[in-house]
Amino acid sequence: MHMKWIGINRNSPSNYTKIFSVAFVLMAFLHTRTFAATYIDSLNTKKVKDTTVSSNQQGGLNTLFPSTTDNTLKPNLVPLNPKAVSFVDQYVKKETKEYERMKVWGKPYFDMYDNILTQYGIPKELKYLSVIESNLEKGTVSWAGAVGPWQLMDYEGRRFGLRMSGGVDERMDFYKSTHAAAKLIKELYAEFGDWLLVVAAYNGGVGRVKQCIKKANSRDFWDLQYYLPEETRNHVKKFIGTHYIFEGGGGLTTMTAMEAEKYKAQLANTTIELTAEELNSTSVIEVGGRYLSSVVSSRLVMDIDQFNRWNPGFDKALAEGKKYSLRLNKEKAIVFQAQKSDILLESIRRLLNGNNES
Repeated sequence: MHMKWIGINRNSPSNYTKIFSVAFVLMAFLHTRTFAATYIDSLNTKKVKDTTVSSNQQGGLNTLFPSTTDNTLKPNLVPLNPKAVSFVDQYVKKETKEYERMKVWGKPYFDMYDNILTQYGIPKELKYLSVIESNLEKGTVSWAGAVGPWQLMDYEGRRFGLRMSGGVDERMDFYKSTHAAAKLIKELYAEFGDWLLVVAAYNGGVGRVKQCIKKANSRDFWDLQYYLPEETRNHVKKFIGTHYIFEGGGGLTTMTAMEAEKYKAQLANTTIELTAEELNSTSVIEVGGRYLSSVVSSRLVMDIDQFNRWNPGFDKALAEGKKYSLRLNKEKAIVFQAQKSDILLESIRRLLNGNNES
């Protein structure tokens, strides 16, 4: 900026006025320039911040796989089959808000589900089957006549001892219907030995899943899915997506039987880091004999995934006749010591009957 020098006459008020006017204009210009620069900087900063927030609010699978720089196996980093990624990603984005609210209002139901499913040796994550079946609404009735939070058909209800007469339909009773659903799920797992096929059969029927296995010449859900009705195919993927939302990742129930076996092998050969709290609240018991993890976790009312995380390679080591340092919560350890003979007998009985659910 070029300025013209002005001669100063101390006795001339008009000259002082000119000087003050020029000074005022100069100060105003500099202030305005500084303010503008600050304002533009703030807009740029805000723009960056807004972009970050928008990216985080999009949700999806990226938010479910936190980055890690170590080799410690993280339970929420269970691999998702590539054939499920697109569907599950969209499902997570669509349903997360509603399911986050359900985590709060549905907690009493989930706590009850956890307790009952564990009694039957079923992973507690199977409770998410009720979420996708009925949205935890006991009065839900499907076009096919399935009723209640677990969407049981009338013949299934009767087979598992539910009362459906005289204006009473116990398929709408959360407690009683959950016991019935657990028995059905247990039957389906005994039939297929694969949690994804269990979900498919729960929706589409045992016969239909068997037909698809035959047509595809495969027991892998991702191979036979194309022979299933679209509703059943998507039902399985909804279950996986719901698991990801509630659990923050996948688990043994979101994998095929073969994927689960590979994951267990990886788990057995991976160092698991325990927190200080876990170390203080657990104790180790040396055991030998043909104990099964499914029986131990069931009798101790313990989540099977948690059992496997603390005790990788448990079944394999005992099957090879080795001793194993069993890690349990201190309270559960006391129960195990008191019931270990009965637990061992039940484990051996299951092995003899070919019913190994570990």
